[in-house]
Amino acid sequence: MTTKKNTIVLAYSGGLDTTTAIPWLKEKFSADVVALTVDVGQPGDMEETRRRAIQVGALKALVADGREAFVREFVWPALKAGAVYEGEYPLATALSRPLIARLLAEAAVAEGAFAVAHGCTGKGNDQVRIELGIMALAPQLKVIAPAREWGMSRDEEVEYLRRRKLPTPPAKTTKFSIDENLWGRSTEAGPLEDPWHEPPEEAYGWTASAADAPAEPTYLKLEFAQGVPVAVNGASMTPLALVQHLNTIAGRNGVGRIDHLENRLVGIKSREVYEAPAAVVLHKARRALEAITLAKEQQRFRDMVAQQYADLVYNGQWFSVHRQDLDAYVASLERYVSGTVRVKLHRGASTVVGRKSPHGLYAYELATYDKADQFDHKAAEGFIQVWGLPIKTQARRGRAAGPDPSRRSEETR
Repeated sequence: MTTKKNTIVLAYSGGLDTTTAIPWLKEKFSADVVALTVDVGQPGDMEETRRRAIQVGALKALVADGREAFVREFVWPALKAGAVYEGEYPLATALSRPLIARLLAEAAVAEGAFAVAHGCTGKGNDQVRIELGIMALAPQLKVIAPAREWGMSRDEEVEYLRRRKLPTPPAKTTKFSIDENLWGRSTEAGPLEDPWHEPPEEAYGWTASAADAPAEPTYLKLEFAQGVPVAVNGASMTPLALVQHLNTIAGRNGVGRIDHLENRLVGIKSREVYEAPAAVVLHKARRALEAITLAKEQQRFRDMVAQQYADLVYNGQWFSVHRQDLDAYVASLERYVSGTVRVKLHRGASTVVGRKSPHGLYAYELATYDKADQFDHKAAEGFIQVWGLPIKTQARRGRAAGPDPSRRSEETR
């Protein structure tokens, strides 16, 4: 399609920054602005968001339902890889950004636009994730980040709109900055910026406190096929329905709260409070299933792959050959990760209490100590002799490890 030199496609959330960006882009670039809102499960009325974009000057306002694609094409691969950033963050926001970048690039090509724009600031990770996605998918497009350029405070943005007699979005009703999608809820700013203080209860929106959770535990049977969850308590579900269902049940039981001091890509430490009920339950359950279906060496190498995968997602490198290569390894690894995991949800804790698989490597007759034991105990003697041979050889040469030399030197002082 022929590029129109006066069209920009804006990733539009409906908030103050992207609402202000519409008239700002029109004036600065003498351009028509097409607003694109991607639904990844965030709260709000999508039709109301679309109307707001038109009211402040967008030539066109598009809404894309990306929920099912988000879970199938982004969340599930990351879950299979065991990707959890710094052992804490299940990457909810980070996983949604490459989908937004992809739909933004597709819309820009369809509209013949010369540029795309987003509302990210220069301090966060999302600017990197979206812009690297555009570089990979549509490198011919210019990327504009108004919030990095205009230097306006929130009050100045409101005044900017009022001077032009344009409607402003509803005022913030919370002191926090919140981002939500199907895979998790992220809360930052306000009182959370002091890492010494416990997060106030008002920072949470998806989960009950442990004290307010039901007194009786809830049990779930989660079925997996090749590393992907497919059913809960015997009921098959679509990926979207399964995540929504687990978010509700686990959240009601107080499961999924994460208080994380994380290392941002831009080099600063940031305190984030996450709620990810479904993610916490599924990561723990799938890992338990791997424990019964994978060999020790596979499990340990998987941990290295999981860290690599989490880092590249967090750092905006979803559309990289490296991620594709890791996916190929994970697909091979997960061939036999199928079975059922029983999980107990109780007052903030998600505990695996049972697991079984038709491909399980656990053998009762080898593990048991009762009369069904088939392990050859006599073989242990030869094994110990071979295993200990290096230590025995060193001892015979006078190199046996004795008392800690550093402790001996302290005693002689």
